[in-house]
Amino acid sequence: MKRKYLNASFTNLKMMNKTKHLNRHILFLLLTAAFHQVVQAQHMLLLPAKNQHELTKYVDQYIGTGFHGHVFVGANVPFGAVQLGPANLSEGWDWCSGYHISDSTIVGFQHTHLSGTGIGDLGDISLMPTTGPVIVRKGNVKNMQSGYVSLFSHRDETVRPGYYAVKLKRYNIGVKLTATERVGFHEYTFPKSNDAHILIDLQEGIGWDRPVETSIQQVNATTITGYRFSTGWAKDQRIYFAAVFSKPIKNFSVYDSLTAKTGTALTGKKVKGVLSFVTAEGEKVLVKVGISPVSVGNAMMNIRAEIPGWNFNQVVAEADRKWNEQLEKVTIKTASETQKKVFYTALFHTMIAPSIFNDHNGDYWGTDKKVHPKAAFTNLTTFSLWDTYRALNPLYTLIQPEKVSDIINTMLAIYQQQGKLPVWHLMGNETNTMVGYSAVPVVADAYLKGFKGFDANLAFEAVKASAMRNDRGLKFVKKLGFIPADSTAESVAMGLEYSIDDSGIAAMARKMGKTEDEQYFSKRAQNYHNYFDPKTHFMRARLNENQFRTPFSPFESRHEVGDYTEGNAWQYTWLVPQDVKGLIALQGGEKPFTQKLDSLFVAQGDMGKEKSPDISGLIGQYAHGNEPSHHITYLYAYAGQPWKTAEKVRFVMQNFYTDKPDGIIGNEDVGQMSAWYVLSAIGFYQVDPTSGVYVFGSPLFNESTLKLAAGKTLHVIAKNNSAQNIYIQNASFNGKKFTHSFITYQELAQGGDLVFEMGSKPSASWGIAMGDRP
Repeated sequence: MKRKYLNASFTNLKMMNKTKHLNRHILFLLLTAAFHQVVQAQHMLLLPAKNQHELTKYVDQYIGTGFHGHVFVGANVPFGAVQLGPANLSEGWDWCSGYHISDSTIVGFQHTHLSGTGIGDLGDISLMPTTGPVIVRKGNVKNMQSGYVSLFSHRDETVRPGYYAVKLKRYNIGVKLTATERVGFHEYTFPKSNDAHILIDLQEGIGWDRPVETSIQQVNATTITGYRFSTGWAKDQRIYFAAVFSKPIKNFSVYDSLTAKTGTALTGKKVKGVLSFVTAEGEKVLVKVGISPVSVGNAMMNIRAEIPGWNFNQVVAEADRKWNEQLEKVTIKTASETQKKVFYTALFHTMIAPSIFNDHNGDYWGTDKKVHPKAAFTNLTTFSLWDTYRALNPLYTLIQPEKVSDIINTMLAIYQQQGKLPVWHLMGNETNTMVGYSAVPVVADAYLKGFKGFDANLAFEAVKASAMRNDRGLKFVKKLGFIPADSTAESVAMGLEYSIDDSGIAAMARKMGKTEDEQYFSKRAQNYHNYFDPKTHFMRARLNENQFRTPFSPFESRHEVGDYTEGNAWQYTWLVPQDVKGLIALQGGEKPFTQKLDSLFVAQGDMGKEKSPDISGLIGQYAHGNEPSHHITYLYAYAGQPWKTAEKVRFVMQNFYTDKPDGIIGNEDVGQMSAWYVLSAIGFYQVDPTSGVYVFGSPLFNESTLKLAAGKTLHVIAKNNSAQNIYIQNASFNGKKFTHSFITYQELAQGGDLVFEMGSKPSASWGIAMGDRP
């Protein structure tokens, strides 16, 4: 399904609200509404009575499974190594997570998934229960009977945090899934059959993922072990597994792709194993699958440590408890059940990754392709840093302070193993995806906010070393102060991101008393000037010191080969969050700055045939569906017009985040899209990723309470709040009048009461004075 990009001006909001969904398929809408009602009813019935007031009931994993959300659907615990869920038969961009709401096929239940990425990978260790003749080919859309694929109905699906259930129509098998951090737990309810099977398919993965070497063997009557080495987005992935069954295996056969082999052990490129049983009507067969990046022995150890028994419902309840414990870090008061669902689903999405990438004893597989035993920190993976440095990581510093040191220590270990901080790290691999060295603002932000659980000197060494390399256009940054357009694709985006990153290094150096480094990186942080064209007032690709690339259109976007990353000049001209005052000066002052910014939200033009599909959620040329735009609505506050920030932030929250399957306007991007919503709905957003300054927008809820570090709480109250009363009239913090349109991390971390008085018209004074601006 393809949806037209949503464009709007703020003079026709009512019309937009009536027409923004007309381009969706009517049949899809009707089917979605029907299954949503059924699933919600099932969801409520399956929750124990004592849990009716807990927060997991508001999480709807279907949100983001339509359009281009690419979210994970299945069973996991917060930040767990296991993401156990179904994989559809279909492949393609909208199946990057393995699942899309438009599909009705299942080819297996896999233990690793990505959530919200623009590239497909993982899908390791796929199990599929079947009955009848043994089939080891998954099948295809034109001839599904040729494979083991089964149809399913969303009416027969139940999805909630830590739990997934479905009925496989073809085999009349009921499937229930749950998980701990490193173990997937399956419960299969079979019909009466002399030919009941569980297929372990080590060939199949998601997206780009392809097997390199796979191995399987039967250890005893109830245990299968093996491994899957594969290549894809991450070039050298290694997952070991151990699977323990509640029922003795009657027969175990091995296959090399489609060819049966003798014996009960096999190593090859496309190995598969088939376990066969005789089952009575309604008989349950349970499977515990431990995974490890290190060894089969560690995978078995993970099972013994995390699920020693066979009480499936107990593991489901514990997963639900873990999710509630995390969701309770932010509690909200609102009369809208829809808002609760959207908010807690967004909060849920912020805690799928970064995911654990070590064993219960601390062992992990490093970027240096070595086993690092018993690490003192929790090693992590899946760092979508170009996305997450903007909102997700600043959110963690508030409500996930215990995770921050693990994140930084993982990044510093990666630096020691590969010579630079991670760019986009996945399963012990550097993918080098996206522009910038976006771990730098994450490390700098943690240090500048006072986090102590890592080596600060090593952290500075790492950020500096990452910035002083010669690859990815850096030799030109050091020599020229800009990246020539004919040397590197996406040169403008890359150069602007480097300026943001270098600002964070300069701030670290300043706090550490490293004067020479501070001066050097402060100068590099100003390199954004070199891309600004004073004639057009856009950021443009430069060929040399005297010449910009021509011809030029601020609307044009050329995916992966142009001057901008998933965007155009209209969107990238604002990518200076580290020095908004400097950007205002480049535009000629506050009046031309705000006029240009106003124009962004109404400008219309042809982006060209090569535009990126990531450019979605359009209001004029503002693209909320992609991360470089995420700070832009908050820029008005820097020019003394906080009411315009309020208008636009409210519009985005109300129109681009819904409780429908297409309720995320772009790729979820491992939590970033949702983190923007979480912070904005509470009432603020950190524009500069390393300043610790959170700019106020328009709090969506009457009250929000955040659990902070050291047992402190932050209580955000919006008095007289409504859909019409979106403008902050005045504010107070801990009983004192607060005229600033921003608040610092140090203030927020103290906890207390942040109170807003809301109104239906912009305030004539609040946040406008020069000293009250961020």
